[in-house]
Formats: sequence, structure tokens, C-alpha cells
Amino acid sequence: MKFKNLLLSWKYPSILLLGIGISNFGAWVYFIALNLIVLDLTNSALAVAGLYIVKPIAALFTNVWAGSVIDRINKRNLMVALDLFRAVFIALLPLTSSIWVIYSVVFVINMAGAMFGTTSRSYITKLIPIEQRKRFNSLRSLIDSGAFLVGPAIAGILFLIGTPILAIYINAVALFLSGIITLFMPNLEKDRSLEQSDSSLSWKIIKQDWAIVLNFSRQYSYIMFMHFLFSCMMVMATAIDSQEAAFAKAVLFLTDTDYGFLVSIAGAGIIVGALVNTMIVSKIQISFLIGLGSLFVSVGYIIYSFSSSFSIAALGFFIIAFSLAFANTGYQTFYQNNIPVEIMGRVGSVFGLLEACLIIITTTIVGVSAQFISIQFVVITGSIIMFALTILLFILSMKPSKSRYYSVKSVEAKDL
Repeated sequence: MKFKNLLLSWKYPSILLLGIGISNFGAWVYFIALNLIVLDLTNSALAVAGLYIVKPIAALFTNVWAGSVIDRINKRNLMVALDLFRAVFIALLPLTSSIWVIYSVVFVINMAGAMFGTTSRSYITKLIPIEQRKRFNSLRSLIDSGAFLVGPAIAGILFLIGTPILAIYINAVALFLSGIITLFMPNLEKDRSLEQSDSSLSWKIIKQDWAIVLNFSRQYSYIMFMHFLFSCMMVMATAIDSQEAAFAKAVLFLTDTDYGFLVSIAGAGIIVGALVNTMIVSKIQISFLIGLGSLFVSVGYIIYSFSSSFSIAALGFFIIAFSLAFANTGYQTFYQNNIPVEIMGRVGSVFGLLEACLIIITTTIVGVSAQFISIQFVVITGSIIMFALTILLFILSMKPSKSRYYSVKSVEAKDL
């Protein structure tokens, strides 16, 4: 009977994880294929780099207003609509040979993707009971890790038997399947249709919603400061990673084969970390997951930045990848438990906007500095800044006076 109840309690989380998994595997196939299509079309590395800038810019345009929409409408139906919307637009990509049309379509796809991420987080928080969230987030981390490893491999196989265009269509089908699977999930907001909202969206409503987020941030400054610190860590990681290939070639003097092997070691670290995390997550406090996990991510970057040989860099890569599973699980659980689901869309959008701005600014500064100063100096400086941020994150997460934020009790909307 106990086993039967366990199966029933994990029925819908399992379906949701299946949909997430299919979408993630397809996303990696699409990501690699699109890079190759743009490179073949333009023969320009700069044009490919432009694809990386489109995503945060799309987030800037979306997050100003998206949270106001997400918190007011049926989230399951919105997730289905966004999956199908992205599937259609991805299927349109191979039909054009204009780089500017491709950028425009990718921009729209990334806008929908930014909105989907915030929507799914709110829906997951509503669906998953608080006592299951750590386990769910650890399993999701495992699926993400599997997609990171298997996705590129699937893309390679597809390129052998077909073309990058075939891979693009495969991802469109994957998103379509993800949307269909989501239809089988519980409709937690039956009283809200996709079109229905409490009031029409206007600039006045958006300003009111931003004021709600600011008031919540002031009232729960510890929660939002922890969220901000973790976001800053990920911003620094993104900026440092943008110099990864150049660092491997110019500082470590690695061949293309060696660099590929280095990336494979990171992949192994991700899957090992995710597996260990899944097995022991129930025994580890959320505060240790987010605090210690983040600290070891930055330790990995410190080792990598000061490395002068392949073996030391490989050790740094493995530690980074291994620790990310723990840090992400802790962060997601902390966020779900402490941000009221009624305003989660608005909070996620406002801080997502800030994070997108920081990514654009920091990545630009790192890129320009690496060009005119020294790649290793820039990577070391970035890693030290990240290390300082995670020391503060670790200290704050370990404070006994803040233990209530890591217990199995959510902040309720009535507490606002």
C-alpha cells in the first residue's frame, strides 16, 4: 500500500519530468544545429556569436511585462501554448536563408522560451508538494545533465544520417510532444482560461506589479538577497564561460581534440554530480545544498583559472560540473519554498530582467578586457569575484537565525 501511494504521489511529477526531458534533449539538438546552419550560411564566427546575444536581449524585452501575464492566467494552458508556438517558429527556421530573418525568428523563440521558464517554475511550485521539491529538483538536475551529454550525441548522429535542418525539425517535433504531454497534467487553475485575466494588461498594471515585487523584496530582503547572490554567481559563470575556448587555446595551448576531451570531463562531472545528488539529496539540508554547492562551484573556477596544464584544468572543470547539481537543486528548492506562487511570475520576470542586463554588461566587459589585457588575468579576476560572492552566500545560508527559510514551510501570499 505504501509503494502504491508513492507511485500515485509521483504520477504527475513523473509526467512533468518526461515533458521537460523531451524538451531539453530537443533544445540541445536545436542549439547545435542552429549554430551550424548560421555558420554555413555566413561563414562568420561573429554571426554565430550573435545568436548568444539574442537570448538575453529577448529576455530584456519579455521580462518587463511577462510576469504580469503569467500570474494572471492559466499556467498549464500557457505552457502548452508556448511549447506549440515555439515548435511552429522553429519549424519555420529552415525555410529562410536570410541571417536577419533567422535572428528575428530566434528572437521570438527566445522570448517565448523566457516566458516558458518563468511559467513552468510557477506551475511546478503549485504542483509539487513542499516535501517532494528537493527530490523533484534533484531528478530534474539529472535529466538536464543527461540532456547535456546525450543531446549533442543525438545531434551528431542526426548530422551523420541527415542535415542540421533535419535536427531543427526534430526539435520542433520534440516541443510539440512536450506540449501534448503537458496537456495530461492537472489543470490547477480551472477557473482561469488562457485568455482570461483579472484585468487588462496596461502600463499602469505593470507599474503596480513592479511595486508589489519591490515591496516583497523590502519585506523579505534576506530571501531576495540570496536569490540575487546566486544570480550573480551564474552571471559570472556565463561571462567566464564565454572565454572558455579562447582560454583553452591561448593559455593552456590545447589542441581541438584536447579541448573536446576537457568538455567531456565536464560532462562526466555533471552526470556524476547529478547521480550522487539524487541519491543523497534527502539527507542534506537545503542550506548546505545552496551554500556549500555554490562555494565549490567557485572553487572549481579558481582551480581552472590558475591552471597551467590540462590535468589541473580538468580537475577544475570536474569540480564545477559536479557541484552545480547540488547548487541548482538547493537554489530551486529555496526559491520555490520562499517566493509565494501568487507573485512568482512577477518576481521571476523582474529579477530575470536584472540578470539579463548583468549578463550582457558583464560578458561584454569580460570580452573586451580579454581582448585588450589578458585572457588569463580576466578569467582569474572573474573567478575571484565569484569566489567572494559564494563565500558571502555560504555564510548567509549557514546563519542559525535564518534557518526558518530552509525549513519545509512556504511563504504564503497572506504573509505579504
